[in-house]
Amino acid sequence: MRNTFKGLPRALHHVAYESGLVVPGADGRAFTADHYFPVDPGDFPTLLVRTPYGRGLPWAALYGLLFAEQGFHVVLQDSRGPLGGPDSWRAEAADGHAAVAWLREQRWFTGVLGTVGPSYMGYTQWALAASPPPELRAMVIQVGLSRPHDLYYTGGAFNLETALVATTMAVHQSRGLGAYLRAAIRAQRRMDKAARDPSIKDAYVSVLGERAAVLEGVLAHPDPADPFWAGTDLTAVADGLRIPTALISGWYDVCLDQTLRQHSRLVRSGAPTSLLVGPWTHTSAFDKGIKDVFADTLGWLNAHLRDDKSGLRPTQVRVWAGDGWRDLTGWPPAGNVRRHVRADGTLGDATSHEPIPLRQDPADPPPALGGPRLGPRAGAKDNRELETRKDVLTFTSEPSTRPFEVLGPVRCEARISADGAGADVFARLCVVDTQGRSTNLCDGLLRLNTAPAGPVDITVPMSATARMIHPGERIRLQLSGAPSPRFARRPAGPSVVSVHRASLVLGSAGD
Repeated sequence: MRNTFKGLPRALHHVAYESGLVVPGADGRAFTADHYFPVDPGDFPTLLVRTPYGRGLPWAALYGLLFAEQGFHVVLQDSRGPLGGPDSWRAEAADGHAAVAWLREQRWFTGVLGTVGPSYMGYTQWALAASPPPELRAMVIQVGLSRPHDLYYTGGAFNLETALVATTMAVHQSRGLGAYLRAAIRAQRRMDKAARDPSIKDAYVSVLGERAAVLEGVLAHPDPADPFWAGTDLTAVADGLRIPTALISGWYDVCLDQTLRQHSRLVRSGAPTSLLVGPWTHTSAFDKGIKDVFADTLGWLNAHLRDDKSGLRPTQVRVWAGDGWRDLTGWPPAGNVRRHVRADGTLGDATSHEPIPLRQDPADPPPALGGPRLGPRAGAKDNRELETRKDVLTFTSEPSTRPFEVLGPVRCEARISADGAGADVFARLCVVDTQGRSTNLCDGLLRLNTAPAGPVDITVPMSATARMIHPGERIRLQLSGAPSPRFARRPAGPSVVSVHRASLVLGSAGD
């Protein structure tokens, strides 16, 4: 088994486990748990991992085996999970406290507790931290979720592909690895066809293989202020939190923005915190990034559960910048670069006032290419073929004469008008290398379901990135309609968006 995890620290202990333990939930519902532990004598801290995805592979290896080998009791426990929708999400806090109450009754529990886990397992950690038990000493939230609405919607558009892949995982992974792999292959084969169907509520069934009540509810309640979402947003848990919390994400992780938002709040609250962002997607952090993710996680847990700080890195923030890691004292660094789009397809210091037409047809949208999505098509991709489409505008800077770094949030500020029945503005930052290859760094979408009566000023948040731009390389802004199947199609017909002016802003405050 350890051959799968080459490059990780050697095992310090032999491991045993007991399976099928019954842990009562807050309402008396029974949850099943597996307990992994070192067989050597001694007192060891405990890690609680609450998962909706089943307790088998890969979680049994990634958490049960690997961390028990490093000297932890690991309790891998089933949770209610996302399929139950808001009622289940709101119950995670009480269930977490019920699990801790069960731990107190175990003879091996020393009262020193940490939590760890990715994605929805991050959500269960935030839920427990909303009113942290006294035993909780540290958390490591990997590619974690804190606000469910943001997983399903971006800029007013339904994140079709991510929602369907996430639900496929939640439905089928707990049924066994074979069932999940078959379902995942079916989902990818049917995704593009489903995205062309104007009725998402019917089309998703062909992808998922069955109906899912949670998707019905999510589709019926797109507004985050709707009572449907009440009590599900755990963003504010980071405010005033004192639990040492490490955050791990990737530049192409669907939860990156949530991670960066929580990091900022933790810094303001004064909590001990660290941030690691690598060149990863939501899933590749545990494949290509496993060595760095495991080292960061283990170092944090040892420091705060054992008072062994030998594995901590020297700075609070470490980010991948394309050609290596950057250790920073904080995120984001101050200062920005602003470039204006021009009608001749360039980016420059001066703005162009000639309106630039951007044609959109929701029945024939640009294909989704890479970016922060769930599934195998996520990540950094060569955009050159995409950029030949007439409905994709590109604006490119002159080649850089000196190296400079893009560090921090990115946004597009524009003044637009539109005919037709609404408009999408999808903005993407790419770096163009000396061979002409255009690689996406970050992007964002804003959907206007009704066409503005006149020119309006908009801002399209484009997430964040870190990238060294080398001499001879150029930066490029893409503008287009919403790419498919990443986003659900806008229901109205074709439109023409007039871009009266637009600016690409690289970096944070300091305008």
